[in-house]
Amino acid sequence: MVTETELNEYLDEIRKEVCSRCVERPPEGPPCAPLGKQCGIETHLAEIIDSIHGVRSDLIEPYLHTNRQQICEKCALLHTSICPCPMDYLSVLLVEAVETVDRRHEEKALQLV
Repeated sequence: MVTETELNEYLDEIRKEVCSRCVERPPEGPPCAPLGKQCGIETHLAEIIDSIHGVRSDLIEPYLHTNRQQICEKCALLHTSICPCPMDYLSVLLVEAVETVDRRHEEKALQLV
């Protein structure tokens, strides 16, 4: 599980690299929830990060499969007309954003050694 500080760092990177390309983002978003648009990334951020951390692959399909299994199956909005998750069409960018933050953490840890 990631700390609140780490969640904010992931969220900043995701908003810069992923949310900026989201076709469902309301004007002036993100954040989207205060603007009336439920977003799967905002709703399930910690779970998405944990899900991505549980996979190591050069392919996107294992990430999608794990996300659907660990998050989507438990989401109250699944199979509704307002299913908010942009994971399918932004998944590559989302995984890259999380891995970018992970690399920064690894580099900082190496500098401390």
